Amino acid sequence: MSEAIPNCDYMHIHQDLVDKVTENMPEEEILYDLAELYKVFGDTTRIKILYVLFESEMCVCDIASLLNMSTSAISHQLRVLKQAQLVKYRREGKTIFYSLSDDHVRTIIDQGMEHVEE
Repeated sequence: MSEAIPNCDYMHIHQDLVDKVTENMPEEEILYDLAELYKVFGDTTRIKILYVLFESEMCVCDIASLLNMSTSAISHQLRVLKQAQLVKYRREGKTIFYSLSDDHVRTIIDQGMEHVEE
C-alpha cells in the first residue's frame, strides 16, 4: 500500500517508475565524489586558472602575473585543482609547469559555459 507523502496532491506512488530509477541511481559514494568535484568549480579563481591552462601549460609565477594575484594564492588554488585531478604538473629544473589533466576538464567547462550563455 502506498504511504502518503507530504505535499503530494495525488497520493499514489508509481512503484515501477520508482524501482527503475532506484536501480539506475549511482552509489552514494559516487554521488558524493561528483558533488565534491562540482564544488571545485564553484570558485572564480579556479575557473580562471583552468581557462589559462586551456591556452598553455604555465608555471605559478606566470599564472599569478596573468591573473594579477599572489603566487601563494595561485599555489593554494592549484593544490585544490590537483587534489581534484583537474590539473597535472611536470618539473623542468626548478620550475613546475601546470596543465589540464585531460580533455574532460575542457569538456566540463565548455558545457557549463554553453549552459550559462543560453
